[in-house]
Amino acid sequence: MIALAVIGLGFSLSGVVGILRMPDVYCRIQCSSKTITMGALPLLLALVVGEGFVSGYTSRALLVMFLLLIVNPVSSHALARAAYKTGVPMWHGAVLDQARPGEPADEGRP
Repeated sequence: MIALAVIGLGFSLSGVVGILRMPDVYCRIQCSSKTITMGALPLLLALVVGEGFVSGYTSRALLVMFLLLIVNPVSSHALARAAYKTGVPMWHGAVLDQARPGEPADEGRP
């Protein structure tokens, strides 16, 4: 139980550092998405293990875990798409914008 809580806390802490260090909104969305998924799921699983599998918390925690796995990627995608459609600029060091028509092909790049 303690190990799951420490894992969740570690992912949350690394995600916060990533959000603060990333250069543009698109990278920050990716960091926040990973933080929510990999930070909250172990903590909820630690709650289930700590309270026991036959308790009132188990069904609620499992439902929240399932919803996070479904809703988080969809909401992150919608947020990034809305930012792109409204013209939020990418980081100036970005190599290629594959969504914009007319961009050169990404040939020979790793």
